[in-house]
Amino acid sequence: MTRIPACDTVQEGVRGGPAPEQDRRGTPRPRIHRWIRSLRGPGPWRRGLVTAAFALVLGLLLLLHRRITDRGGVGSLVETFLPWFGLGVPVLLVIALWRRSASATVALLLPVTAWLSLFGGLLGDRSRSGGDLTLVSHNVAAENTDPVGTARALAESGADVLALEEISEEARGTYEKELAKAYPHHTVQGTVGLWSKAPLSHTRPVDTEQDVGPLGDSKPAADKLVDNRALRTTVATDQGPLAVYVAHLGSVRVTSDGGFGTATRNRNAQALTRALAAERSDRVVLLGDLNGTMDDRAFGGLTAQLHSAHEEAGSGFGFSWPADFPVARIDQILVRGVEAKRAWVLPGTGSDHLPVGAAISW
Repeated sequence: MTRIPACDTVQEGVRGGPAPEQDRRGTPRPRIHRWIRSLRGPGPWRRGLVTAAFALVLGLLLLLHRRITDRGGVGSLVETFLPWFGLGVPVLLVIALWRRSASATVALLLPVTAWLSLFGGLLGDRSRSGGDLTLVSHNVAAENTDPVGTARALAESGADVLALEEISEEARGTYEKELAKAYPHHTVQGTVGLWSKAPLSHTRPVDTEQDVGPLGDSKPAADKLVDNRALRTTVATDQGPLAVYVAHLGSVRVTSDGGFGTATRNRNAQALTRALAAERSDRVVLLGDLNGTMDDRAFGGLTAQLHSAHEEAGSGFGFSWPADFPVARIDQILVRGVEAKRAWVLPGTGSDHLPVGAAISW
């Protein structure tokens, strides 16, 4: 039987591997042509383009959140829950890996970098040893059904200065009675109060509805003091006088038209900002429920004058509301002229807020 010799092309394919691809004229195609053809198919850079787009939008939202319109309170709402937008990163990463999308994976670098630049500093423990004075602030909630237990828990915290917000007329006597032994000095102005182990002086309400002049200006009308939501006093500490403000700014609520009502809160914040700007003392502390986070644009005037004790000396995000599942830190301790050494969140009471504490040093 006569054996037919194989052609050179077949023999080359057998000896050296598969024969190179050829065009219609039989000419071998260069490798560059095969690479270009691969880009036309569903390759790793073309897969997951929608996921990549979402990643870029998320990154831009984190970077440019202050450019979001605040019409209807949208900007304030976004900034209140801004840290939680970081949860979009692992979700998008899982989708990118499942789709084997190189473009989406690379696009995720933008939101990761933006989130870390905003909140990366809050991930660790920033507390230090020391502290000359311990401060605690708590919105005790008007609907609190256990004011006795709340007062006793706060007294056991060991705070030198204790600020309470949203004190109801019915519960005021209970707090005064239960805290009297641990705190011989106290003042209550409307729905806010301050209890102190050291003497108090120069106490007055702060009108958060109108312009506030320097210390010593005329007080608000008597009929407005019942609903007063801020006060100013001086605590005579062993290290010298300390000006202390206690405030409960207006609530923010979802409105019937789908907006986020912040008008009252913002107006209160502006009045409080003016009061602090007129404060003559070098050492100032602001304690209270501000109904907003320090990322909220409404507090730009406050953060320009004071800084957060928790951001300086706390651990983690320090969320304080709602008590059952905290998602935002709206209870604040802000300082000026003193140094925050430690800041923490206390265990829950009968309130829908968690108490917050800080140790400060001269």
